[in-house]
Amino acid sequence: MPYVSNVNNYSRVNFLKSSKVQAFTTLVSDVGVSANAKGQKIVPAGTIYPANDATAEGIIYNDVDVTNGPQPGSLIVEAYILEERLPVAPTEEAKTALKEIKFY
Repeated sequence: MPYVSNVNNYSRVNFLKSSKVQAFTTLVSDVGVSANAKGQKIVPAGTIYPANDATAEGIIYNDVDVTNGPQPGSLIVEAYILEERLPVAPTEEAKTALKEIKFY
């Protein structure tokens, strides 16, 4: 008997203004991440990391599942970003800290 499961639709909003992106690998923490309805802790793409304040180092490039603890993820450090498409609008402190990211 074949194994059959429901297919979940996945959609991601493109928050990049151009294809010019510089990203590096970072360890994404699971601290402060709430579980969704399925019990998964997901840090969504477009999250200003580690916090949306003066400590900001970059923007998470792809969704990162931290359900089982910290996981490696891609952190954008230089890019052109469409600010209104991010999951949470960046604060002025975060914009200042992210010197190589240009917001439009």
